[in-house]
Amino acid sequence: MNDYYEYLHTVGFEETDMEGTVYFVNYVRWQGRCREMFLQDKAPEVLEEIQGDLKLFTLKVGCEFFADTAAFDEVSVRMRLEEMTQTQIGFAFDYMLLNDGEEQLVARGQQRIACMRGPNQDTQPAMVPASLRNALEKYSAELAATAQDASDSEASNQTISG
Repeated sequence: MNDYYEYLHTVGFEETDMEGTVYFVNYVRWQGRCREMFLQDKAPEVLEEIQGDLKLFTLKVGCEFFADTAAFDEVSVRMRLEEMTQTQIGFAFDYMLLNDGEEQLVARGQQRIACMRGPNQDTQPAMVPASLRNALEKYSAELAATAQDASDSEASNQTISG
């Protein structure tokens, strides 16, 4: 199992600039789309809460670019859980250009959101919903590394004792 949630995207002409490369703001849009699709696929209960009074406020977003992408490129946006506190979540994103079985890292991004509840005039910080917390824990690079270390250790113990 991957330690990331993957959103596959085909670049359209409307996402490019006059030189034919993807305009930078689209990478941020893809982060949002990846996060939305994660909610739909892995935590649909959270979407129901959003229809109520749960709000997911984006506090910080960023992206570092390494290579250009263009119209009709296939891009894999890979989201990982970077950090989770009681009320906030930090995500990391890798943007991989997919081409004939090859992958190239073209950008890396991050995003921090806060969970809030209440009417717009009196919104207050809220705990990350349990359903979201549970869905995200599978995509933590740290947890995946810990699980791999445990698996490697178990395999070594079997080799030594067997």
